[in-house]
Amino acid sequence: MQPKSADKPAQTRSGVRKLSIDADTAGQRIDNFLRRELPGVPKGRIYRMLRRGEVRVNGGRIKAEYRLASGDEVRVPPATVRAATEPAPGAAADLETQILFEDKRLLVIDKPSGIAVHGGSGVSHGVIELLRAARPELKDLSLVHRLDRETSGVLVLSKRRSALRELHARFREGVVEKNYLALVVGDWQQGEVVIDAPLEVRHRRGGERHVIVSPEGKAAETRIGLARRYGDLSLVHCQPFTGRTHQIRVHTACAGHPIAGDPRYGDEAANRRLAAQGLRRLFLHAQSIAFPDEHGNERHFTAPLSAELDRFLQTMRPR
Repeated sequence: MQPKSADKPAQTRSGVRKLSIDADTAGQRIDNFLRRELPGVPKGRIYRMLRRGEVRVNGGRIKAEYRLASGDEVRVPPATVRAATEPAPGAAADLETQILFEDKRLLVIDKPSGIAVHGGSGVSHGVIELLRAARPELKDLSLVHRLDRETSGVLVLSKRRSALRELHARFREGVVEKNYLALVVGDWQQGEVVIDAPLEVRHRRGGERHVIVSPEGKAAETRIGLARRYGDLSLVHCQPFTGRTHQIRVHTACAGHPIAGDPRYGDEAANRRLAAQGLRRLFLHAQSIAFPDEHGNERHFTAPLSAELDRFLQTMRPR
C-alpha cells in the first residue's frame, strides 16, 4: 500500500497586471511593494524578477532600491502565489499584548525573539502578517525597519503611508538613533570604539543569507562600548549608524567578540557551554529607538530586557 502524500498548499497563478501608483503608495521601495502584491512568492524569486527585467516601471527596468513615485505604472509579472493561511489561534492576540505605544500614525511593539518581522523563507507568518490579521482595518500597516528573527526589542510600524515615507526619510537623513544590548564572548577591553567595516551579503544554498566583511560590501558603522563584565562575557551597548543585514552580529564577531548564543557568527564551543547554563537564544536586544516626528518633537521608545535574557544575567556574577 502506497503511503498517503501530504496535502500541498493551495496555489493560484496570477496573470500580468499593470498597477498605477497613488500618492499613498508613493515612496515605497519596489521590492517591498512586490512582496505585498505577490503574497507567498519567495523573496529570492522577487529579486530575480527585478534582475531579469520582468518587473517594469513606466516601461523601463528598475533596481530593487527604486522608490515608487505617484503616477508610476508598474508591470507586475505572472507568478504562482500560495493561498493565504490563517495564523494559529491566539498568535495574533499574543503579539498585541506586546504593544508599547500606539497612536493614529504609529504602532510600536516589543518584538519577542523567535518571530520574524515578515513571512517568507519557510516562515508562514511574521509580525506584519500577525498584526494585519489582528487589525484588518489597518490596510496600510507597514514595517518601518527590521529586526532579525532571533533579536528581541523595539520595532516600529507605521499605520499610514505618509508616516512610513516620513520615517524612511528620517533614516536616510541619519537622525534615527537605535541602541542595542548584546552579551559578547570574551573580556571587552577596547573601551568605546566605532567599527567601520563594509558588509557584503552572500547567499548560500537555499537562499540563506550570510554576511561577511568585504571591501566590496556596503559601508557599515557601529559604535560599541562596555556596559558590564560577567566573568568571561561582556555586556555591551551597540549603536548602529547604518542598517545593514546582521550588522551588529558581524561587527562584534570581526572585533573578536561574537554575540553569545549566535548560531551563525558565534563561537560554537562557547554557545554549547552557555546553552548548558541556560542561554537558549541570541543575546541581542533592541533596547531603544528615537527620532524626530513630523512636528520636530523627539519620540523615544524603549523595551526592557526580555525576561529570559534578564534571568540568564541574574545567574552570572558581574565583576
